[in-house]
Amino acid sequence: MSEPPSETDMPRREWRNFYGRRHGKTLRERHRNYLDSDLAALSPGPVGWDVNPERHPLDLASLFGGREVWLEIGFGGGEHMVHQAGRNPGVGIIGCEPYINGVAMLLGKIRAAGVENVAVHPGDVRDLFDVLPGASIARAFLLYPDPWPKKRHHRRRFVTPDFLEPLARVMRPGAELRVATDIPDYVRQTLIEVPKAGFDWLAEGPGDWRQPWGDWLSTRYEQKALREGRVPQYLTFRRR
Repeated sequence: MSEPPSETDMPRREWRNFYGRRHGKTLRERHRNYLDSDLAALSPGPVGWDVNPERHPLDLASLFGGREVWLEIGFGGGEHMVHQAGRNPGVGIIGCEPYINGVAMLLGKIRAAGVENVAVHPGDVRDLFDVLPGASIARAFLLYPDPWPKKRHHRRRFVTPDFLEPLARVMRPGAELRVATDIPDYVRQTLIEVPKAGFDWLAEGPGDWRQPWGDWLSTRYEQKALREGRVPQYLTFRRR
């Protein structure tokens, strides 16, 4: 019988600063009920350091029955994730979002749509990256991420090596990364940093970033941007 791992053999938890909100205004009773009754059953498996200190990889084959796996990073209110799950029943989709109010909204949409090919991690995506198997993700979505507009905060953006390098590790060669944003400087940083992380930008002409994807569902964040006169841009990359 093998000995249990000693503390020196176990991975050492990396200190990670977290920026952004985890809670907003007081949740409505129905949203609290969704969190209490639905969230645990939608877990992708042991992600947190408290339940998986050895950082064992998730068993995605068992989770989704061998289906291709997609990942939405920061799903906001969840409308795009549920839309994609409904359109693509042959795919499993993991959504990651630390903002608990958004998680509760997603759970309500999952109930209403009746989709079953989804899993939800209500926390930091870097913890999820730790336990996703290498080259396991076939498509990833980064839609209207927090723009961190002040220059001194640009290092907090997702499109930095701290996030992009582990993302590249878990995406299979040929996998597609979609980025939507209405912030010109975020586009600039994305086009610099994402290729350095191992992705090719697939645009051949202006229409490729000015027009949304054919299966796109405009989110509430996009609708707000349009009302305020900002122009969305849609960037598509392929993992090398």
